[in-house]
Amino acid sequence: MERPTKEQTIELPLYVGLDLCDIKVVESEDDAMESLQALQDQTCLGFDTESKPIFRKGEVNLGPSLIQLSTESKAFLFPTRFPFAISAAREILTNPKIMKVGFGIKDDNKELRKKLNIDIVNTQDLSVTLKHLAGEKSSIGARAAVAMVLKQRLGKGAQQSNWGAHPLKDNQVLYAANDAHSAICVERALRCKSQLSKGMAFI
Repeated sequence: MERPTKEQTIELPLYVGLDLCDIKVVESEDDAMESLQALQDQTCLGFDTESKPIFRKGEVNLGPSLIQLSTESKAFLFPTRFPFAISAAREILTNPKIMKVGFGIKDDNKELRKKLNIDIVNTQDLSVTLKHLAGEKSSIGARAAVAMVLKQRLGKGAQQSNWGAHPLKDNQVLYAANDAHSAICVERALRCKSQLSKGMAFI
């Protein structure tokens, strides 16, 4: 498995992922309850966070503005401006029965622990997993991972937008949800390849 070049990645089809109708932004107590009902029995979830960029010198980093969790068919976005959203996300992230997969999880863990008192358990950092599989010296981010494993190009258009804004724009919702969604899709693809390899070994 090799990391594609930037030129090769540009030529790949765009990663489509989830539609807006498959994404729920947790903006009420009822939304928070819905997210728990949908996610608490999952065994593995895609995970990511987004933070408000620092636009001016002297601005303080307030930590993650958004926490994203995704199954293969549905994503929930938890704006950290809402205490009930933080509470619901914390319940899932600290559940040892649910594996959380993502890219660069170590940095996310540090910020969530420091700013929101959330200590994530049972995680898999796909950046590190793919680094070892590809024999790379540096970790592999989401865009490179999607290109390597799914043979698609992950859009990054909303990456530097204002994640502290409310309400989020549609392009932000799609971007944030599909960052988490792409993580679980990469994990599933890697698991299938691993199982296939093990099966071939017994033939």
